[in-house]
Amino acid sequence: MANVSLTVPDELKVKMDKFPWINWSEVAREEAIKREMLHEDFEEFNRIVSKSKLTEEDAMRLAKEVNRGMHERYKKLYPGLR
Repeated sequence: MANVSLTVPDELKVKMDKFPWINWSEVAREEAIKREMLHEDFEEFNRIVSKSKLTEEDAMRLAKEVNRGMHERYKKLYPGLR
């Protein structure tokens, strides 16, 4: 496994030192993994969307239909909802 060093502002280091039981290396590692997964998902999304023939108008119409459908669904689940 590779090692990475991080530089943080002094004020942040002081705050981090207040929590000595937190493994900050593990926190950074987990965040890096999450960011990489998010990046991969974004790349996949872009790959799919780049082939789409939907116009912005089509997307807005679909969004309105979804919103209306969700509103109706929740009105049935929660009758007091407006």
